[in-house]
Amino acid sequence: MVTSPDKQHALTSQEQLTAADFKFVALDDQATEKIDTPTYSYWRSVARVFFANKLTIAMFILMLVILLLAFIQPLFSGYSLMNVSNINDFSARYNWPSWHYWLGTDADGKSLFDAIWAGARTSISIGVIASLITTVIGVAVGAYWGNSKKIDRLMLEIYNVLSNVPNLLIIIVLSYTFGNGFWNLIFAMTVTTWLDTAYFIRVQVILRRDREYNIASKTLGTPTIRLIGRNILPYLTSVIVTQLSQLLPAFISFEVFLSFLGVGLSANVPSLGRLISQYSPDITSYPYLFWLPVLVLALITVSLYIVGQNLADASDPRTHR
Repeated sequence: MVTSPDKQHALTSQEQLTAADFKFVALDDQATEKIDTPTYSYWRSVARVFFANKLTIAMFILMLVILLLAFIQPLFSGYSLMNVSNINDFSARYNWPSWHYWLGTDADGKSLFDAIWAGARTSISIGVIASLITTVIGVAVGAYWGNSKKIDRLMLEIYNVLSNVPNLLIIIVLSYTFGNGFWNLIFAMTVTTWLDTAYFIRVQVILRRDREYNIASKTLGTPTIRLIGRNILPYLTSVIVTQLSQLLPAFISFEVFLSFLGVGLSANVPSLGRLISQYSPDITSYPYLFWLPVLVLALITVSLYIVGQNLADASDPRTHR
């Protein structure tokens, strides 16, 4: 049998290969499990979407500045509503905003700058605490409410009765009943408002509880608490954040309105509502005393709402690319 020159050359090249030309590779059982795609991080994607909006960045910076001023500046100023040491110093009374008095002074010679941030600290604290309590209780109750038909019948009757009574009326009645005080006001605000959050979460849970993967988990004997925590609530992150972003400015507005009426907080506790009520008679003669607290209140509520809404949009995985 005659071999062509090309085949003879190929055989010669193969014969020249030796064991030194090969390298043994260890068997890696995990190599087949690796996926050649970029690593996905949910919270990194949330941050990327959140900070992609310039308005969101501006409102976020404004919110941080307000929070820092509200919770740090009063520690150094030592502002107190009961302090009237400058009431007889006429040079310190009713000074318009200037380099010396940034936001001016009132009839007692107290700095309006110190008063506003001391009041903002109280108003923001009440709004944050009340919102967290309402959200935690509402989400926990609403998740079980939507998963249990027995609980659903009972809770619907309770909801139908209490939802027909305005929340503000309940808060005012409870504030008068328990008296003025920081924690009394928070209790009055949260004792029934969590029910609205619970009903909202109940509707969202009902929309998801009968999907195929939840039915399969229930059939396999997955406990209810695990089913809620792993299969349902993670999909409601953006919904919960949206609810929280609406509660924060609402509770701050409740506090301001009640303090304006003289209900809720003790007489020695500053708040934006109390300042607005105290300085409302000066709206024509010294308008800065009234309008500056109103402006700070507007900045607080608007920045919290916009940041919360955009965070809710960013936490929705459907907005991630």
